[in-house]
Amino acid sequence: MYSRKGHDNKDSQGNRGGNQGFRGNSQGARNSGNHGGGRHKEDGTIVTPPDKTLIAVAIFLVVIGIMAVFSSSAPRAIASGDSPLIFTIKQIAWMIGGIFGCWWFSKTNYNQFKKLSLMFGWIVVGLLLLVQFTPLGVTVNEAKRWLMIGPLQFQPSEICKPAAILMFATIFSKNIKLFDQAKIPHYIVFGLMLLLTYKQPNLSMVVLLITTFLAIYFCAGGNIKNFFLYGAAAVPVLWFTIKDYQKQRLLIWLDPEKDPLGAGYNIIQSLVAFADGSFFGVGYGNSKQKLSWLPEGHTDFIFAVIAEEFGFLGCFFLICLFAVFVYRGFLIASRSTDLFGKLLAVGITFSIGFQALINMSVTSALVPATGIPLPFISYGGSSLFVTLCMLGVLLSISRKRVQKISARIKSYE
Repeated sequence: MYSRKGHDNKDSQGNRGGNQGFRGNSQGARNSGNHGGGRHKEDGTIVTPPDKTLIAVAIFLVVIGIMAVFSSSAPRAIASGDSPLIFTIKQIAWMIGGIFGCWWFSKTNYNQFKKLSLMFGWIVVGLLLLVQFTPLGVTVNEAKRWLMIGPLQFQPSEICKPAAILMFATIFSKNIKLFDQAKIPHYIVFGLMLLLTYKQPNLSMVVLLITTFLAIYFCAGGNIKNFFLYGAAAVPVLWFTIKDYQKQRLLIWLDPEKDPLGAGYNIIQSLVAFADGSFFGVGYGNSKQKLSWLPEGHTDFIFAVIAEEFGFLGCFFLICLFAVFVYRGFLIASRSTDLFGKLLAVGITFSIGFQALINMSVTSALVPATGIPLPFISYGGSSLFVTLCMLGVLLSISRKRVQKISARIKSYE
């Protein structure tokens, strides 16, 4: 006979068993979070470790960069009467600072940077103004891009990259409208960045900033058809505003033999380095082009020295590392749980990947010569430090913040 009392007892026992099972699952989740690499936060979340593949790729790139800087800069240092390690020691010092910056940013919740985006942009504009209009600005090779404060010399235009990425990730995560009243201050800051950077002159950085902006806007869901029309209309204007030596670079790029000892010299010597490297390379430290023929072999044309010493195999390995970096960066963006994190990851990944593509294309004569370093690799403390800090933000985005089950149980109880 059907017993209501028995049924109630069974239900209550089943509920108790279910609650115990639910609590057991919660306890298991807590244990798995502790032993599986997750870290508990006071707000009831579990923070997972950052992307290990991305860390491994970055370590490879930084180590290759230090090796390449030493090999390519030692002859120049000796010729100047300095220690062959002078450039390498400076690069390592910036690397150490960049590693600490990367660690700090990877541990910090990236959403905290959203409210600082506009202020950070104005700070960068202030630094660019100091470069152009104060004695603190330093001119090297007819370009006034560096700021000297005591013994510290750095390039503020490098900081434009994270500042622009942060600003546009912030405004387009709110809405996809290209123009509204809230966005005007951000566009004013970005315009000042472009103007002051172009004045240095640093046209390659201007191109990188604009293309990064387009990438973020497109990934946010924007329509970029109009930008192609604006770009086509801007080409004639740009041609009449760029400097004579920049026009010469475009013309010489088509035929470097027109001026083999002048504007075409760097391109020719870079191609000679690629030819000498062949498939296997001449061996680490055995590059001849770096001795006196290839200018800026430790900075803008360091990829040519790598090509000569390690050949096609070395170049292919380095390209694969950057390809994996870009793949992991976009994968992190696709897995991010909020639009701000997605756009921030896209901007950082695109900026580093596109800069690497431009540098390697310049050294192999695929595009006209520009003064842009190879990320992680080229000598230059500002570039290495900023790139490592941007990597830290990307690692922060890769860390999953999962709400603990126990926090939800308490709400039921």
